[in-house]
Amino acid sequence: MREALKAAENALVTGDVPVGAIVVHKQEEISRAWNRKEELNNPLAHAELLALEAASEKLGRWRLTGCTLYVTLEPCVMCSGAIVHARVDRVVYATPDPKTGAVHSLFNILTDTRLNHAPEIQAGVLQTEASQLLKDFFRKLRV
Repeated sequence: MREALKAAENALVTGDVPVGAIVVHKQEEISRAWNRKEELNNPLAHAELLALEAASEKLGRWRLTGCTLYVTLEPCVMCSGAIVHARVDRVVYATPDPKTGAVHSLFNILTDTRLNHAPEIQAGVLQTEASQLLKDFFRKLRV
């Protein structure tokens, strides 16, 4: 998660919300990404989607079985759907997102038994650090 937090800091350069994501396969980082919506003018450029895409390219397959996604903020509906479709084995996130979180906060997409895949979930890893990074970002925007 510390590496995901480092990735999140890259988003600050372009004014993006500081969210970072890392994909690990066989205990090795295979992709790293951060929010780039502002930079790319693309509503799909969430850290998770970019990290999943890069991991698929690296492994040469769309099924990301055997992978763990570390992300600094609870994934949204769009990212949670992509996680399910990519068959990610495990998702570890730092801090909940009470406004758009789709793992535990607003929706429970990753544990919905009606879907064809449900990754293992771990929440709250380095929550204080991730939460503070986001609070600092939004505080500066409002000044």
